[in-house]
Amino acid sequence: MHPLKNIFNRIAWDRRERAENYVVYFTHRGVPGDTREISASLITKVGRSWFIYATADSDETVIPFHRVRRIVNLQTGKVIWSSKAPQKGTRVSD
Repeated sequence: MHPLKNIFNRIAWDRRERAENYVVYFTHRGVPGDTREISASLITKVGRSWFIYATADSDETVIPFHRVRRIVNLQTGKVIWSSKAPQKGTRVSD
């Protein structure tokens, strides 16, 4: 199982977690910085390699896991998951 699926399921189903305490950052071409952020509470379904989210202003949107860049816990500020791919505008150290 993909690690992100485990994380999204834990956020959704573990009674100790609150989805609104997490922000998901993912690649979204055309927005400033090519990155969009959403509250994990907007996620309505998690598939094998994707998730669906919906906002009050939009229909459901499917995001494949390979576009997810990081997930941050807002309570602690801790990054609980980060992709290995370098972010646009960041430099990879030697």
